[in-house]
Amino acid sequence: MSSIVEMTSQRETQTKLKHPIHVTSEIGTLRTVLLKRPGKEVENLIPEYLQRLLFDDIPYLPIIQREHDYFAETLKNRGIEVLYLEKLVVETLSNPEIKRQFVDDILRESKANINGAREVLKEYLLSFSTADMVDKVMSGILKREIEESKKTHLYELMEDHYPFYLDPMPNLYFTRDPAASIGNGLSINRMREPARRRESLFMEYIMKLHPRFAGYNVPVWLDRNYEFSIEGGDELVLSDEVVAIGVSARTSARAIERLALNLFKKQDSFKKVVAVEIPKCRAFMHLDTVFTMVDYDKFTIHPEIQSPQGKMNIYILEKGLDDEHVNITHRTNLQETLKEVLGLNELILIPCGGGDEIAASREQWNDGSNTLAISPGVVVTYDRNYISNDLLRQHGMEVIEILSSELSRGRGGPRCMSMPIVREDLYK
Repeated sequence: MSSIVEMTSQRETQTKLKHPIHVTSEIGTLRTVLLKRPGKEVENLIPEYLQRLLFDDIPYLPIIQREHDYFAETLKNRGIEVLYLEKLVVETLSNPEIKRQFVDDILRESKANINGAREVLKEYLLSFSTADMVDKVMSGILKREIEESKKTHLYELMEDHYPFYLDPMPNLYFTRDPAASIGNGLSINRMREPARRRESLFMEYIMKLHPRFAGYNVPVWLDRNYEFSIEGGDELVLSDEVVAIGVSARTSARAIERLALNLFKKQDSFKKVVAVEIPKCRAFMHLDTVFTMVDYDKFTIHPEIQSPQGKMNIYILEKGLDDEHVNITHRTNLQETLKEVLGLNELILIPCGGGDEIAASREQWNDGSNTLAISPGVVVTYDRNYISNDLLRQHGMEVIEILSSELSRGRGGPRCMSMPIVREDLYK
């Protein structure tokens, strides 16, 4: 009976919202989320090219799939609708003309024409069913898959060469980064690293052509053709008026300012964009690897992003005199800035690993600060971060732990692995 009630509530919420995308906070009850189940692309990781594909280790596919399925079931058991990226892409490409256009686009962005194999690869991809073709694009095309008679260049015939025509996309299960829901629209992002840049092409096609989203004129606050990079792990919707964005190794200040300008120009709700500078290093990849919102007045934080005096570089962007300018003011204290922009008298920053020098560093590396709030005060976390999880519980949080031995090898936690599509609004 409870599942029927949850499904009815979900349908009523979506009908009330009347938008296929609706996210006005980090903590509003999650109703619909986008995931990607790890697939063959993970098995196409090899030691020689880990750095190129942005991995530090090679996950074991059967176990990472089992752990991801556990994550998905955990969300479903809470009444959350789970959409899968791979399924949406297949449904989007059901029209043969669209399928051919997609193949042209993916080959162009994969720079497949550099080695003269573009037409051969196009023929090869179009020989598959749509589902198998999507799987092949995501998992990569090995040079050994193409018949020897179709290889016309010397370096293709030699044994000692790079093994892929089309690189695999092992980072796809981090659905947070290629696009980010903000209000009733989204940013479709230009990814910083070449290994990930193709990923947002899937979201562009889905938003334009999938029946669930096409026809709703979903606003795109910043598109993937913008020249400066931004990634969803740096984009946090703190309220229906405030967005926080990390200035990180993956997200540029220029992109943040352009996104702010577009938000202020095209909608009336969001009033402030808070740019938070974090150290530009592998461990602190995105803002959400060191800072997430878990309740109305509670946030997780990795202490090392602040100076010993607790200072940081923080900038508040607000609408300027015209559509091409923003007003920018500087702050140095994160806690006080959050209280200011959210209108709070008190606010708690919960330190990853309890702030202990060793535990904090270890658990941050394992995404102890990368929590996914599914409603106010209820978060999904990795089970391995037991010190951080215990501290969250001490602060009154409900902590739902998921398995993480293989998922964590990709350097991303529950928030990284999920793109919220619909959240309920918070009551003021």
